[in-house]
Amino acid sequence: MRILVVEDDIKIASFIMKGLKAAGYAVDHSADGETGLHMALTQPYDTAIIDIMLPKMDGLSLIEKMRKEKIRTPVIILSAKGSVDDRVKGLQTGSDDYITKPFAFSELLARVQALIRRMSGLSEPTRLTVGDLSINLLTREVTRGGRKIDLQPIEFSLLEYLMRSSGRVVSKTMIMEHVWNYDFDPQTNVVEVRISRLRDKIDRDFDKKLIHTIRGVGYVLKDTD
Repeated sequence: MRILVVEDDIKIASFIMKGLKAAGYAVDHSADGETGLHMALTQPYDTAIIDIMLPKMDGLSLIEKMRKEKIRTPVIILSAKGSVDDRVKGLQTGSDDYITKPFAFSELLARVQALIRRMSGLSEPTRLTVGDLSINLLTREVTRGGRKIDLQPIEFSLLEYLMRSSGRVVSKTMIMEHVWNYDFDPQTNVVEVRISRLRDKIDRDFDKKLIHTIRGVGYVLKDTD
């Protein structure tokens, strides 16, 4: 999952980015509204965290322009203003949530996870399941056939993305955009390497394979007969 953080306070931005990366998310950062808008319009994000008071373009204007351009990325507003009127104004611009500063990172993370679950339309809000493979999005526990599987943070993020896209082929470019926080380099084999390691943990000891390679296209996770 890939998140955009638009925050001009470097200390706060660093705090948020460090926490999100530790939780397994890919994170891009902009310190001003104009650059943040450009990134939001040209890159796919699963959530955006946007401060209101920004140089070059304020956060509310940024969100309004995103919505006018039909960008439906869920948005969490960060603001030092916590009055009811401020919250209402923020939500009316098209944002999905509003957090006042100072805030606990655990609360911000929970709200990010809630927005992603809502946009994914999950019937079960805290768990993804494909066949006998299951991941708990809150505890980050992975099991297959009742057996616990230990994954590194980047492996968990890769598996989560594949499971959210279950039955749909995703390209290496799409994986790089959502799981890593840099653009796709056609010369790198990082996706192949991580997919291979994930297969070793998810599929190796099971007769039914869930992760499939579609040659020349990408990968798909599906429960096949």
